[in-house]
Parts: sequence; C-alpha cells; structure tokens
Amino acid sequence: MQAVGRSALLWLGLGWVAFAMLPWYLLDGGNLFGSGWFAGYPTGEGGPALVLGLTGKPWLLPPLLALLLGLVPLAFRRDDPRIGSLLVACGVLGLLCIGLEGFAIDHRGWSASWLGHLFGLPGPKQSGMGYGAFLLALAFLMLLCHGLAARGYCGGDAFTTSSIGLVLGLIILFVFFPILKVLASAVQDNAGSFAPALFIAKFFEKSIWGLDCVTSKLRCGVAWNTLFLAVLVGLGTTLLGLAFALIATRTGFRLKGTLRALTVLPIITPPFVIGLAMILLFGRSGTVSVFMADWFGIPASRWIYGLPGVLISQLLAFTPIAFLVLIGVVQGISPSLEEASQTLRASRWTTFVTISLPLMRPGLANAFLLGFVESMADFGNPLVLGGNFEVLSTKIFFAVVGASHDQGRAAVLALVLLGFTLAAFYAQHRWLGNRSYTTVTGKGDSGLPLPLPGVAKWLCYGTALPWALFTIVIYLMILVGGFVKTMGRDYTPTFQHYLTGFAVEWGERGFRFRGSAWDSFWTTVEVSAIAAPITTIIGLLTAYLLARQRFAGRRSFEFGTMLSFAIPGTVVGISYILAFNVPPIEITGTGLILVICFVFRNMPVGVRSGIATLSQIDRSLDEASLTLGARTFTTVRRVVLPLLRPAIVASLVYAFVRAMTAVSAIILLVSAEYNMSTAYIVGRVEAGEFGLAIAYSTVMIVVMLVAILLIQLLVGERKLGRRTASAVAVQAAG
Repeated sequence: MQAVGRSALLWLGLGWVAFAMLPWYLLDGGNLFGSGWFAGYPTGEGGPALVLGLTGKPWLLPPLLALLLGLVPLAFRRDDPRIGSLLVACGVLGLLCIGLEGFAIDHRGWSASWLGHLFGLPGPKQSGMGYGAFLLALAFLMLLCHGLAARGYCGGDAFTTSSIGLVLGLIILFVFFPILKVLASAVQDNAGSFAPALFIAKFFEKSIWGLDCVTSKLRCGVAWNTLFLAVLVGLGTTLLGLAFALIATRTGFRLKGTLRALTVLPIITPPFVIGLAMILLFGRSGTVSVFMADWFGIPASRWIYGLPGVLISQLLAFTPIAFLVLIGVVQGISPSLEEASQTLRASRWTTFVTISLPLMRPGLANAFLLGFVESMADFGNPLVLGGNFEVLSTKIFFAVVGASHDQGRAAVLALVLLGFTLAAFYAQHRWLGNRSYTTVTGKGDSGLPLPLPGVAKWLCYGTALPWALFTIVIYLMILVGGFVKTMGRDYTPTFQHYLTGFAVEWGERGFRFRGSAWDSFWTTVEVSAIAAPITTIIGLLTAYLLARQRFAGRRSFEFGTMLSFAIPGTVVGISYILAFNVPPIEITGTGLILVICFVFRNMPVGVRSGIATLSQIDRSLDEASLTLGARTFTTVRRVVLPLLRPAIVASLVYAFVRAMTAVSAIILLVSAEYNMSTAYIVGRVEAGEFGLAIAYSTVMIVVMLVAILLIQLLVGERKLGRRTASAVAVQAAG
C-alpha cells in the first residue's frame, strides 16, 4: 500500500501541474517549441485550463472538482480501505469531465443540435486539446488504475493495473475511436441518416460474395478472392520463413549472413518497387519475356497481372515478417529436450517431427496470422499487379477516392475484412489450444542444438535457396533501374536520377541539400525513428500483459490489438481524418498524426512476436523474482526483457522499416510540411519518372539496412547459457 500511495501522489501532482500550468489547447501546428504556445500566456489561447476557465471559459473548470476529490485521501491513513474507492471516483469523474467538455464543443460551437437548443446557438468555440489536456487525462487514468489496484484488482499490483489501463486507453483512443467513426457510415446513407436496409443491400452484393461460371472459368466475388489469396500467402510465408529460420540456426550453411540479409531486403523495399521490378522482368516487354520469346518461341503474355503476380509479390514482401517471428522461436527450443529424445534412440527425423516442430507451433501460428492479415490489408501490390483480380483493399480504395466516393460501401467492405480476420484469430487459438510450449526455464540448459535431419535440411535448401536467388534477381533489376535512363527502352548509364533527388552542393553557408527528395527523406527518417521505439514499448508491454496476466476481457483485448492491422491502410487514413480533423483531438496535417498512425498500425507485430517468445519462457522465472521481493516492474526489466531480445529486434526492425515504406495510410495524412518518402515515390511513379522512383528506393534500402544493423548491434542477442557448436562440428553434423 505504501508504494501505491506514493505513485498516486505523483500522478495527482502531475494532474495539478497540467491543469494549472500547461497549455490546454494544441497551437502552432502542434509544434511544442513554436512561439504559438507562448502567445498571450497565460490568459491567451495558449494558457492553462485553470486560468482560461476563470477568465471566460468556465466549461474548462469541472476537472477541478476531480482534482480536489483526489486530495481527500491525503487526510486518511495509508492503509484506509476508502482510499481505493476515492481514487477510482477521482479518475472516473476527471475522465468524464474532460471527455464531455471535449466532445460537446468544437471549432464551430456546440457539436450536437440538441445542445444548441438547450443552451443557445451558436455556443462557445474551442480548438483541439493540447499537452495540458493529454497529461491531465493520463493522470486521471493512472489514478483510476491505482485505485483499482488498491481495491485488489490484478492482485493489488499497481504496475499491472496501470499497464492494462494505459494500453487499453490508447487502443480505445487511437484504434477503436477512429475505426468506429468510419464504420458508422456503413449503416448511414449519403445524408448521414441511419439506413440499415442500405447496409444489408451493400453487404450482400453479388460483386462481394458471387460465384459465377464465365467461359468455363469460375469468377469469384472480391471477398473470396481476398480470402483465397490470404490463405495462400499465410501458408507460403510461414513455410518460407521457417525454411530460412532453420537454415540460419540449425545448419552449417556458409552464407548465413547473406541469406539473412536477403530475407530482410523485401520488407525494407518501398511500395510499388517490387511490383515494378516484376513487370520489368515478366511483363509483355520484360527481360524474361523477351528472352523466352527470342530463344524458345514462347509468346509474351500478361500472366503476371492477376493472382500469380500478386501472390508472388506478397510472398516476397511478407516472408521476412514470418522469418523475424520464427527465428526467435527456433532459437528458443531447448536442446536438452532434443538430446533426451536421441538418448531414447529416436532418429533425428523423429526428434524433429515429434519434438522440435510441435514446440514451434506458437511461432508458426503467429507467422501465419501475420501473413494472412498482411495479405488482406495490402494495397500497393494488388494495385500494381492485380489486373482483373480484385481484392477488398483496392475496392475500398476506389470506393473512397473514385468518382463514386461511396464511403458507406468502403465501410461495408472493411467490415468483411474484419470478419475474415476475426475468423483467422479464432482458428489460431483453436489450433494452439491450452497446450504448454515452455522451453526456457530457470534450470541449467547447456545442450547443443540438434542439426537438421538430412531430409529436412534438403527440403529447406530446396525451398529457401531458389527463393533467395529470385530475390537477388529482383533487386538487381531495382539496382540497375536507378543507373539507366529508361528501364525497358534506353539502358544508357546515368547518375541523373540520383542527382535530381539527392544533389548536395557546397556554398558560402556550407553544405546545401539541393535535391528534390531531401525534405521528404529527412521527415521520413525523423518520424520513423520516433515511432519505432514507441511501437516496440507498447507492443511488448501488451504482449507481456496478454501472456502473463489473467484479467476479464483478455481475448477481446487481444483482438483489439490486431484491429488496426486488419483494416486496410486507406481506411485507417480516412478514419484518422474523420476522427482527428476536428476537436477534441485536432492533429491532421501535423507530424504527430503520422507517428500515432505508425505506432498503432505496426504494434501488432511486436505483440505477436512477444507472445510467441514469452510462450517459451517458464513463468517460474517471473515467480522466482517476485518471491525474492522484486516488484513487477523490476521483474520485467531485469528478467523478462533480456529474454525478449529476439522479439525486441523483430519489433524495432519492423516498426522502423514499415514506417519508412508505408503508403496506403499516410498517403491521405501527409501535408506540405510533413511529406513522406513513399508519397514522393508514388508521385514520381504517377508522373512516369520510374528512374527517380527506383533511385530514391535504392537510397532508402541502404539507409534501412544500416538502421537494421545498428538495431541488432544495440539490442544484442539473447543469452541462454548454451554451448555454441564449433564450425567443424556443425558442418560435420549438417
């Protein structure tokens, strides 16, 4: 109880500071260090809520009642049972006051007509909430969580309760709220009126669920196309990722470093580039098509446009996700279990099939789920290579930005995507069941990892190495494309594309970045570097809560973490504009909305990777630390985090590179001040400047490779106290 009291006092103090001293409204375009914050401080728009409330804006004063209520427990003894109830009341009252005030008044006046009839029109006006409001809301949320802990929730653990409250609050605010804003239009007509019949008609359209036989071919609705493609991609990425992970950890392959780099390359490639390279290879005028026609008389065709092209491009793009998840799982399998199997005279193949593979099931399930969801939400590859093969993400895009501009239809299609994702989520949990997959315990474990049996090794080689060679060919096309005038027509060597985008000159004031791509490049690096660690922290904290804590609504909470991942980026972008273009949170056009979008779009990979890794770590390690008197936060920091290094690397790498290469969500959120690299590349592709787009993409690939190496160097590898096999032993066994 002593620790809870000190923490609650700290949050209460922060709440008073936020209410009485910090700017309540977000001014100067969200720039914390801009001069707009200090205009007329403390009585101007940049003033704190207490001063503004006393000088003309009384609707800002109700949170003061909650803050005063928070002072009441100071008069009680620390072990008084009423303290918990008072803190809960303080937090609930404070959050209600902030929420009601924020949603009732916007920049035009009353946000609802009935408020205008009740209090008179046009009513007061206000801007979006700023840092003072955010910190005050956070303080009330933490006081609520500490009060619940004091009342015995989560075993009275304030850290666990506060973590659940923080993650849940962020998910509600930045995932559920914007998605509900856009999905609400699914049951509305163009005038905004409630129209359930229109929703039913749109949901059961033949173009979504139809199955027609046309000229001896089965033409499926867009829902069946998307589902079939997602299942193929989920299975393909999981098998390829497993093959690469096994080669990297269980064989004596000499070029493991090169193989690992090749598995990561596709994930750091900007959008449209893989599709463009495949067109340059396999299109009607592509290099391979021309070669096959000239040497073997095989006429060029358009086979690359449709299911085959989209499937290959998505396998290239999403296999690295499966690899990043599975390599930590494969490394975490206890060698002592495999040695015990061999001691009982089981063959290496039997050991691999009956011991090793079953222990990989959490990683395999999570890898499949990520590949499945990524395929459903992918926008760039189907847009470039889809042809007549329609999927939900592109249909949603054209419903939003096309001539029809049918936002309700886009929302209905998004609901179909959510249904498929929920079904995949349920199937994953049914497959895993309640079995235990613990392999990392507190006992000594210095066994030697078992090399792959011959059959498995050659299956992995036969699967992964041809794919790696194909990846090399794709990237050679990308590399060459930046150094020739026009791919497919004029192969004259040139550096002009790089000079146009990244020219640097020396002048009287020193170096000057003259190239047209520099502004978007620096903005992208800055936003990605800010978003990546935040994404990792929230993702792994969420994974710890889901894997180690038991609380009501845990399954719903887990699905909520996957929600933004399942919705196509175009819908996420629209939802953020609808939700955050007006008060109480008015951040469109700022860098902050880009950071928030990236954090909650990419967080699920950290969650799934963390869950897969934590499922192998015995709970007894946590319990031993707690038994020795360590607090939960200390246990997480000193025991759990060092064992989560593979998941940390996976989350950091994925969050950074996805922020660098995202297009579908941010294409609607960028502004003149905050333009991103992918928006710049899309503009060059639309203008037909493929050389400049490929040159820019090449620079980004190099930058992201350097960033990945730095992340791996800074985080390091997990130390499990196991023997390292010598090169000779591994080669002899492999």
